[in-house]
Amino acid sequence: QVQLVESGGGYVQAGESLTLSCTGSGFRFSSNVLYWYRQGPGKERERVGLMNGDGSNTKYADFVNGRFTISRDNDKRTTYLHMTDLQLEDAGVYYCHTNWLGFPYWGPGTQVIVSS
Repeated sequence: QVQLVESGGGYVQAGESLTLSCTGSGFRFSSNVLYWYRQGPGKERERVGLMNGDGSNTKYADFVNGRFTISRDNDKRTTYLHMTDLQLEDAGVYYCHTNWLGFPYWGPGTQVIVSS
């Protein structure tokens, strides 16, 4: 079955960087668009960005403002979210998402805590 598993979350101070990973299985990884979402405390889940299957196209939410970079290694079936200059408002649970055969799939998420 389709599985997505995020890792790399943790505790950082404002201004620091963090890289999240998401490993997928059970679907044609190299041809699937992969998304990163996040959900802050008391907030709705929002899309951070996406990357297409071969990595040639990425899109980011406006709030990223050049601070985050999505990449992927299809041989390792892994996508990455490299975040720099993290701010308090970036804290939350970060999720990996994809669609396969018409169904949405989500990982369990990895938590990012940002302190001042």
